[in-house]
Amino acid sequence: MFASLFNLFCASVQAQEPTPERQQELLHLLKQDCGSCHGMTLKGGLGPALLPQELEQKPLALINNTILFGRPGTAMPPWQEILTEQETLWLSQQLKHGIHADITNKAEK
Repeated sequence: MFASLFNLFCASVQAQEPTPERQQELLHLLKQDCGSCHGMTLKGGLGPALLPQELEQKPLALINNTILFGRPGTAMPPWQEILTEQETLWLSQQLKHGIHADITNKAEK
């Protein structure tokens, strides 16, 4: 039942994905802020790599919750004061599908 509710939530959030302008801002945030710990190409650093092959076995809900609420006891901060659930879900989906190859070009345009 939880999976069904989560899928319903994801479907409703997908319909409200960030505007193209906000997507560019999120890509910039991903490169500058996330990249400072996860590496500028998201291949790892202080934080783990955020490449698709590293994330493929992780549920989207786990990735999304990690962005929203951080990881207590680690350097991973919560972003819920800065990002909406729709934005974190969009970022989670992008990371899972391989945005790492695109962040340098898109974030600087």
